[in-house]
Amino acid sequence: MGAISAVQSIWEGFDFSYILSILLGLIPSLLCITLHELSHGYAAYRLGDNTAKNRGRLTLNPLKHLDPMGLLMMLVFHVGWAKPVPVNMHHFKNPKRGMALTALAGPLSNILISLVFLLLYGAAYIPLGMSRAGLYFREMLQLTAYISLGLALFNLLPVPPLDGSKVIFALMSDENYNKLMRYERYGSIILLLLVSTGLLGRPLSAAIDFLYVRLIPLAQWACDMVFKLFYS
Repeated sequence: MGAISAVQSIWEGFDFSYILSILLGLIPSLLCITLHELSHGYAAYRLGDNTAKNRGRLTLNPLKHLDPMGLLMMLVFHVGWAKPVPVNMHHFKNPKRGMALTALAGPLSNILISLVFLLLYGAAYIPLGMSRAGLYFREMLQLTAYISLGLALFNLLPVPPLDGSKVIFALMSDENYNKLMRYERYGSIILLLLVSTGLLGRPLSAAIDFLYVRLIPLAQWACDMVFKLFYS
């Protein structure tokens, strides 16, 4: 009985809130990175590069896009990355322009996702009520909007291998562009250090919060519209 009591005491004293917050962030994180990478691949495909399509990356299957470390960063810090979509810039009519447009497709898709989920959050606020399930679902909608906005801002940073660097590189001469692309693979190590130490995470979180607060009125507008249509 002593062992059972000890286990019960540990169980009752365990704080599940942090684990629950991680689990609540898992689905939004997978959704955001999947649509982000799918947008890259689709943009490249529309611009003439079939590489992502031929390697099965034009898919909504999150396992095809998953980078374990990047997902962990998203769950813990709400910023991270996925497995990069393969792109062959030589298939584009204008290689550097094609790379820039392909790179921008990911962050732009995340901004759109953030706007859509804020509207869904506002529209669902009253109908879902105050039940436990309703609260969890609303929190997931809101977290999806926040994570997606964070993913967009994070990827717009001009640091290899993030999308912002590819846009900046496209403005350079071909010689400098090719030189910098050789060192792109080392950028992930630098990013991991910057995020985990807080050197990048803190100012980036402040920027995300700043923009997110200014987008919240979209949710309020959607909530007001639902109230006028169905409850007034």
